[in-house]
Formats: sequence, structure tokens, C-alpha cells
Amino acid sequence: MARALRSDLRNVAIVAHVDHGKTTLVDAMLKQTNSFDAHFEAEDRMMDSNDLEREKGITILAKNTAVRYEGKHATEGPITINVIDTPGHADFGGEVERGLSMVDGVVLLVDASEGPLPQTRFVLRKALAAKLPVILLVNKTDRPDARIIEVEGEAQDLLLGLASDLADEVEDLDLDAILDVPVVYASGRAGAASRNRPENGTLPDNEDLEPLFEAILEHVPAPAYDDEHPLQAHVTNLDSSPFLGRIALLRIFQGELKKGQTVAWVKHDGSVANVRITELMITKALERFPAEKGGPGDIVAIAGIEDITIGETIADPEDVRPLPAITVDDPAISMTIGANTSPLVGKVKGHKLTARMIKDRLDRELIGNVSIKVVDTGRPDAWEVQGRGELALAILVENMRREGFELTVGKPQVVTKEIDGKTHEPYEHLTIDTPEEYLGAITQLLAARKGRMDNMSNHGTGWVRMEFIVPSRGLIGFRTEFLTITRGTGIANAISHGYERWAGAIETRVNGSIVSDRMGVVTPFAMINLQERMSFFVQPTQEVYEGMIVGENSRADDMDVNITKEKQLTNMRSASADNFEKMVPPRQLTLEECLEFAREDECVEVTPEVVRIRKVELDANARARETSRRKKQS
Repeated sequence: MARALRSDLRNVAIVAHVDHGKTTLVDAMLKQTNSFDAHFEAEDRMMDSNDLEREKGITILAKNTAVRYEGKHATEGPITINVIDTPGHADFGGEVERGLSMVDGVVLLVDASEGPLPQTRFVLRKALAAKLPVILLVNKTDRPDARIIEVEGEAQDLLLGLASDLADEVEDLDLDAILDVPVVYASGRAGAASRNRPENGTLPDNEDLEPLFEAILEHVPAPAYDDEHPLQAHVTNLDSSPFLGRIALLRIFQGELKKGQTVAWVKHDGSVANVRITELMITKALERFPAEKGGPGDIVAIAGIEDITIGETIADPEDVRPLPAITVDDPAISMTIGANTSPLVGKVKGHKLTARMIKDRLDRELIGNVSIKVVDTGRPDAWEVQGRGELALAILVENMRREGFELTVGKPQVVTKEIDGKTHEPYEHLTIDTPEEYLGAITQLLAARKGRMDNMSNHGTGWVRMEFIVPSRGLIGFRTEFLTITRGTGIANAISHGYERWAGAIETRVNGSIVSDRMGVVTPFAMINLQERMSFFVQPTQEVYEGMIVGENSRADDMDVNITKEKQLTNMRSASADNFEKMVPPRQLTLEECLEFAREDECVEVTPEVVRIRKVELDANARARETSRRKKQS
């Protein structure tokens, strides 16, 4: 057994909280290593290739790129640095776990003003548990409200706290290395980094990212391997191509993989099949290029195995040694997704309507998305989809909507567990940054949702940071109310806190719904007469049907209204007939807002053109009978 190192290679993941500048930093790394041709037009956030990622400004899928570093610190020749850009939102934690399984070290980005936030803690805990070396990068040092020394101290405290938490769980944890983490100060947007701490609100005293590359080469170990060990490679991601079919991304841990080679494919159930690699590709910048072979430490893409899935192993057929499976945290939120059952189903030609199409699409999602589960509900046209959080499930529904599916989506629910005969539910660790004047209103809002304050700090800038432990149920529909209370200025971030005892009933929405009592077309006349008592979600001339929710009541009860009522015209002239009436513009709800608004007896109808909220039971008489039956029971 002879140990060897790939000194020409480094594998590193960039991890951080959402919107702390990971993707912008990767852009600067690509540009400064001359990864593109002279005629290439570089965009901002090049790694965010998905339409939804660009619209929302967040990373949803973990992606890899490779930069070829030939700078002054590459003393023994060019070095390839494989960079994994991971999502910063806790709902996409499965992507982070997959990303960390591919690398030998992490660059932890922390915003120079906001400091470590819940997702920072989440990804850092995963990295330390995997015994990966950490480089701390304080980003956005040129922010006017930067507080670099304090943030650096907070990050060190976080490292210390996590190290003490993990000391019992992880054997041989190197506490000295954790306490001696190298710090780099940077501005990703300016493409500048330095090991010298700049003044608050100023750029680093260096004009390029050389100090960051130096830290990566010095502190991220080169991939180690045994040159007598048989082939071992782990499937960490999937892609597809119209020419090659399914493409599997692999991290090769041992041995060599060649194009045309016959390998052993170890499946999840333990069975082994011999398959042939028809194509092998390596990544350079944002493109994949054909290659003849890949060695230990390389991240390569292969084609030729149609049913391969994430977490499976590619091994030597003569000596099969499977790698351990990738573990992902359990889902906490579920929602029912089924075929559209509304009276307006199939109005547009070409939409995907059938349950079989929806089930096929959910099965395809399971292949590439390790953090969701699909559970049978006993109905032929609906399935329960479980995920990390509301946003992750809303992203899935939004992608299906854009692909032409018509769906009925139920209200998000929590996934409960029975522990010692008692019902337990998932809790979240919620961090809120808000101006001081909204402190009381936010505390009152979260108290109604069974939240308890865990910590509060005031940095003397007019803003206060509060930390709460809240049941996940209490955060369903929380965002809209929170933004209303803070007038759009508040920032809220949540991360899983584990399971605790059931907190009891939570009242999330005070106002009732306005329900259409018949099918027809919305008229301005009806809306003007009703607008003083309610706010609307529908536009004039929009089609509605019985049981569809058209607005929000100013009182707690639901109200059935005729929103299709027309003005009765006569042949008599009137002096007041042509008065101008002012109509309040209706609220345009996004898919996420619709899912937050819906109550237990409501669901969301999703079509490529429009998103509607409706009652599960459309018939008003049947709803009234059900309401009276519940009152008698209680």
C-alpha cells in the first residue's frame, strides 16, 4: 500500500448563508484565471444557470466548475481547482451535503456586515463533521455598514461552539486546526482579496484574488490515494443530454476511469451490474469537454448508464468495494400534489393534465433531488411530497408549472414523529434582523405562533437581531405577515432545530376568505360594490367558478359573494349615470404567497397561465353542512 498525492489538483466547496456572495466570488475566480476565450461575454452570476435562480437571485442547485491556476503560487506547474458552488438556503440542504461529499476543504464565506447566520452554522457543522479544513473568508468588506472585527470574532465563536458540540460525536476531531483557521478578507464584486484586515467599508489592500488562491493551495489538502487500490468513484450529481442521455457526475476516490472501460455499477440495493462507459468528460470553466481518462481526485461526468442514481458507486469489476451512501437530513414539510380537478381544467391546449404524467415527473425529480420523498396517499391522482422546507417544494411546483403541468397543490403541512408515544413536530431556529421600532410587533407575532425567544442582540446601528425557536407550522404563512409588519425592511432566516413536543393549536391567519358563489366572469361593477369590505386577488374579466377564492375578507369568517354581477342597464337617462368610480387594484399573489394564504380546507390550483386559490369542497351547501357538523361535534 503506497500513499500518493495529486499535487496538481484541489477540490474545494464554497459555502455560506444565502446572498453572502458565493456565486459572485466564483465569477471573479473564473475571470482572473483566464478561464474564458477573449470573445466570451461574461455575465454576472454565471453559475446560476437556472431561470428560477436568476429570477430569485439565489442558488438552488449545487454546481461545479474548474479553474486552471497558473499564478505565482503554482510553483510546480498549473493546478486545477475544482470549485463547487452550493446553495445558501436551508431548504436546499441536500445539495450542500452532496457538494461536501465531493471536496477536500471548504471556503466559508461570511458577510462583513451580517456575520454568521443560521445557514452558516448549518453548512459549517456539516463540514466539520466531515473533518474538512475550513478557510474563513470575510466578504463584502466595502459595505458601508461593515463591522469586520466583530464578524470575525462571531465566526470564531461559532467555530468554537460547533467544535465543542461535535467533540463527542466525531472521533479524532482536530480542535487545534479548527481554532487556527486562516482568514481572508475580500470583496467578490471587486475581485480583490487580502490576508491583511482592511478598515470597515474599504476594499482589501490587494487588487486580485491571489491571497485566496494561496490559502486554498496551502490549507486544502491535495487528494490522497493508494496507487494499488482498485477503482472507487461516487455518483454525486446527475445531468442529462439530448445526445448522451443521463449523465452522472462522479468524484473518483481511487484508481483510474477510462472512456470505453467496463466497470462495476453498485446499486442502492447492493446488486452489482457490469456496464460500459460510453463517454467521459471533464469540466473546464462552465463547459464539459471529452476526455480519455480521469484519475484519483478528479470530478468527471460519464454517460452510458441509463438508470444510475445519486449515491451509487462505480467500482472495479474484479474487486468491487462500495462506498458509503450519502446521508441527507429527514424532510420536515409536506404537501399534496395531484391532478387539477377544477372546472377550468384543460382550457388551454397542450397542457399536461393526467395523473400518469404528474407521477412520471415526480419520479424523475426523485432521481436528481435527494432531499425530497414522494409518499403514496392511497388516491390514484394525488401524492404527498415531503421536503426540507416550503421554498424547496414551491420551487418544484413552479418548475412543473413552467413545464406545462396543471396541478392541485394542498396546503403545506409538517411531518410529525411519534417518540415515546408522544407526537413530536419539527422546530426551526429563526434569526431576524429588523429595525428597532418593529421589535414589539414581531415578538407579539411570533408569540401567537408558539415561538420562544432564545437570544437578542443590539449592535447599536438602529437594528436588532433576535433569535427564536418556533414550530415549523408557525412559519407557514409567516413571511407575508412579517414583511407587512416591518414594511419590507425585515430579514428572516430559519434552519432546522430538530424535533420537540407538539406545541398545540396555532392560529396563522386571522382574516377569512372571499369565495365566489357561481361560475362566470368578474365584472368591475361587482368589485366596486364589494371593495370596501375586502381586498381582491382577481382582475376584471377574469374567469371564476363556484368555490374559487377571489379575495381576503376584512373579518374572520368566510363570505360567499357574487363577483360576476352586472349593472342593470335601462333606456332612461340619469344625471348620475356616468360618475367615475375608483377601483382599488387587486393584489397579485405569487405561487409562494398562495401556498402561505391557503387554509386547511383550501388548496392552490396551478396552471402555466394563472395560479388560483380554491376551496377543497367547491359546493357551498356541502361546505355549510360540514361546518355545522364540526360545530355540533365541538
